[in-house]
Amino acid sequence: MTNGADKKTLSTQTQQQAADASVKKTVKKLMLMVFAMFGFGFAMVPLYDVFCDITGLNGKTSNVAARYNATSIDRERTITVQFLTRTAKGIPWQFEPMINEVKVHPGERKVVKFYAKNQSANAIVGQAVPSVSPGQAAIYFQKIECFCFNNQPLNASEDVEMGLQFYVDLDLPEDVSTITLSYTLYDITSAVDS
Repeated sequence: MTNGADKKTLSTQTQQQAADASVKKTVKKLMLMVFAMFGFGFAMVPLYDVFCDITGLNGKTSNVAARYNATSIDRERTITVQFLTRTAKGIPWQFEPMINEVKVHPGERKVVKFYAKNQSANAIVGQAVPSVSPGQAAIYFQKIECFCFNNQPLNASEDVEMGLQFYVDLDLPEDVSTITLSYTLYDITSAVDS
């Protein structure tokens, strides 16, 4: 009788050990999946930026100055370029275009100004991030000079006019007649200070 009870106890212990091993294996797999998902999420931002830079999707524009070599201007076409601005949450700046839209012929160089004022009691470094809509027009919108290429440090209550010099490429698809350039201004003071 003791022999049967010992076998039953051994069988129960073996089953428990097998169950414990299975749980440990499952926990290890889940932890590996968590780390893999975290790594994938971390890698998505730079991969997305590279993809958007290459394809021009999502309205991302290049942060490199374009050369203005327009040998001709297409005076038969007129493109409306609209300007929008917004400030990211927490940056106490007034930030706006000095003109809301401009008409431009493909190949023609234009200069527009934006106004910014630091309305806080502290110095703040801002960075404007551009986006173009429709997304397919991003690769045809060429910035020759742009305040978005550099950080914009402003002391308390200081204001500034910032210039944008651009042209629209002659190869802009015919179905695009309006381009919207929007800027979002971010506070990058802590990133610059560190």
